[in-house]
Formats: sequence, structure tokens, C-alpha cells
Amino acid sequence: MTETEIKCLLDKQRTYYRSGVTIPTAFRVKQLKKLYAAVKQYETQIAAALREDLGKSRYESFMCESGLVLSEISYMIRHTRQFAGKKTVPTPLAQFASHSYKQPVPYGCTLIMSPWNYPVLLTLEPLADAIAAGNTAVVKPSAYSPASSRVLARLISECFPPEYVAVVTGGREENRALLEQKFDFVFFTGSKAVGKEVLRHTAEHLTPAVLELGGKSPCIIDKSADIPLAARRIVFGKYLNCGQTCVAPDYVLCDSSVREAFVAETVREIRRQYGDDPLAGKDYGKIINKRHFDRLCGLIDPAKVVIGGEIDAAGCRIAPTLMDHVDWDDAVMEEEIFGPILPVLSYTDFDAMIASLKEADKPLALYLFSSDQAHIRRVAAELSYGGGCINDVVIHLATSAMGFGGVGESGMGSYHGRDGFEAFSHVKSIVDKKTWLDLPMRYQPYKRRLYEKLMHLFLK
Repeated sequence: MTETEIKCLLDKQRTYYRSGVTIPTAFRVKQLKKLYAAVKQYETQIAAALREDLGKSRYESFMCESGLVLSEISYMIRHTRQFAGKKTVPTPLAQFASHSYKQPVPYGCTLIMSPWNYPVLLTLEPLADAIAAGNTAVVKPSAYSPASSRVLARLISECFPPEYVAVVTGGREENRALLEQKFDFVFFTGSKAVGKEVLRHTAEHLTPAVLELGGKSPCIIDKSADIPLAARRIVFGKYLNCGQTCVAPDYVLCDSSVREAFVAETVREIRRQYGDDPLAGKDYGKIINKRHFDRLCGLIDPAKVVIGGEIDAAGCRIAPTLMDHVDWDDAVMEEEIFGPILPVLSYTDFDAMIASLKEADKPLALYLFSSDQAHIRRVAAELSYGGGCINDVVIHLATSAMGFGGVGESGMGSYHGRDGFEAFSHVKSIVDKKTWLDLPMRYQPYKRRLYEKLMHLFLK
């Protein structure tokens, strides 16, 4: 789509939004129900597309993409009327007699730019939030997951007219053309580098934005942890989608007293969950493309591989890989991995380890395996990160009851459930002042004695 066509599309959406048709909650709920039905109808096509793009199994496609989308849409169908209603707040005595309330209103015309690693989930979840909040939307899926983009384009075009919700496919030129336009709100999920570029463009128009980025998410294992359980859950979360998950444990920080036990248990878990030849497994996926595959291969130090490291260059596949005795100078620690490589580092002093994490970039997720309540309280209260789990990984993003998002270098803003509705809304503060009483103390000429006493009484 050319820049002229994109501008024309946005003009049509702006006209549609200004007509007021998206404002009634009955309209929003009706559209959410249509989207839910379409996702159910396209479940098989979605699974096939995800298999083509990422090698995902049908089971994983539903568990991590279609099923989570349906859950979010269902949540918004149940709660949109409540979220969209005005919320009464207390009125100060000085403003008597008034009714004060907060009213959520849509931003208007929104842009949703989604990534390739969970192309269905990270397109349709924010779209459901945008619809629930009463916006129009232009959706831009990633060019790196073309099969999924084609299915999304068909699904959305069958559901909605383009003046309401439209899909723009393509690559960098289309991204650039979209970001040149003045949207009312931009929602972006992707890398930190591209996120900075998005923010530069939105700054030109003073457009609010939510950025869901990434980073090196640590997984801490202290000496009180249940090591076999930790290994099992970490192997699940790390190698899900071949490690191409923004909240996957990027590396393990293990107490040196339990490091050998953890490494041994992790080796057993990799074999138990993926077999002796993971690359032969029909449910184990692939790296999105050759460029990412080559980058990941360059992060593997064969001398430090405990298990894994096997590759299938023709299929862009890398076996679940565990690296031990890793230090901060290794290549695998210099960037977000975003692949099936798990480095293990050790620490001897919990306090010093926490201090070092305070100095690092703020990650999108952080995980702690521990039964030490003092350690749990410290990690929750002292460290800054987007979100995380105690004694598990990844699952904190799979609920509509809590917001999901980053902080600092890992992003800004959050979504899911109410947080998603509020992300796509502007909340207006309104005072409805009654006409039957008009207190004179604010008007000149000021009468110092009585009015000043009243003013001090009201404003204290």
C-alpha cells in the first residue's frame, strides 16, 4: 500500500470515527462478538499459518495464540460496559454543589504494529482492547510472518469494513508511511531499536504511544529453590516457541551452591520434554528466518554447551541448548537472545547480585525460584521490571485480570483487560456544577475576613 493509499485509508477512518458510530457500548460489544466468532472460524487456518511461519504445533498455536485471544475477547465482552461507564469521585467542599466524575473516551484512530513471534496473539489482543475502548484501528502485522499476516488480513476484512478496522501488509516502506501519519494513538510491540524509531515519529505529532519491547529477562534461582520444579518450568518457558518469546527467561542467575544440581536437572528436563533428538520432534518449531538463525548460531560457544547445540541449517532449527560456566563477557550475554539458548551464570552473594541487577537495564520480565520469603519480598519490592513470576515463568502474561507491559528500556504502558481498555482510552475529568447554588467567595472584590476564613476551612 502506498503512502497516498494509507493517508486515504486514515482519512476514511477519521470520518467514520467522527460519525460517532463506535461510541455506544452496544456497538463495541457487537464487534467483539464478531471478532470472537471469526477467530473460532479461522482456528484451523491460524494454526496452519503459524506452522508455516514458526513451525508451531496446533496445540501450541491454540495454547499460546488463538486461545489467549479468545480469552481476552471474552473478558472484554463481559466488561466493556462497566469499563466505559463514568466513575463518580468525591467532590471537594469548595466545589459544592457539584457532581465530579471521570469519563473514559476513545482516543480515535489508532495504529497497532505487531511482531512476528506471536503474530496472531499480539495483533488481535490489542485490537480487542482498541475495539472495546471505541476506537478505529489500522493493523500492521510483521512482514517476517507472511502466512500469519495473510490469514489476519482475511479474517479482519471479513469481520469489519476498512473504514473501521483495516490491515496494512508490507515491510519497511509501509511502516515508514504509517508512522508519517498523525494517528491519535500508537500501540507497538517489537524490538527496542524499532521502538525508539516509533517513539521519534510519534513525538513529531505528540501522539501517545504504548511500547511493548523486550530485554534480557533474568531468572534467579536461590539455594532454597525446588530445583527439579525450577528446571521443569524454566525448560517449558525458555524453549516455548524456540525461545522466541519476549518474556522468556533470557539467562539464569543461580546460587553457586545449587548450580550443578540445577544444570543436571535441566539436562534431564530437556531430554524428558524434547527427547534425545529434539530436531526430529514434530512439535518443535523453528527460527523465524535465516538472519535470526545465523545470529543465534553465533551466540553458541561449543566449549560451554552442556546439552544441545545441534542445528538444522536448511530448516532454520536449533535444538534446545544449555550453556554453563557463562560469564558476562560472553557473546550470549551481550544482547537479548530471543532463541533456544539458555546460559547459566552463578552468584555467591545474594545482596551483591541484587545490587548488580539494580544497575542493569530494566527487563520486561524477571523470575525468582525461591522459598525464602525475605528474598521474595526484596525482588518484588526493590527491583524494577515489567512483571514476572515467583516459582514459575512466562505465565503472568496469560491473564486479563492484570496488565502486561514493560518499564524503562523494556517499554512503556501496559495492556490486557482493564489496562488494555485504559491504554486505548483518554480519561476525562468532569465537574457537573449545579445551578441552584453559587458560592460568592471566589469572585472579586474579595472580602478578607469571612471569605478568607472559609477558604482556609475548605482548602486544608
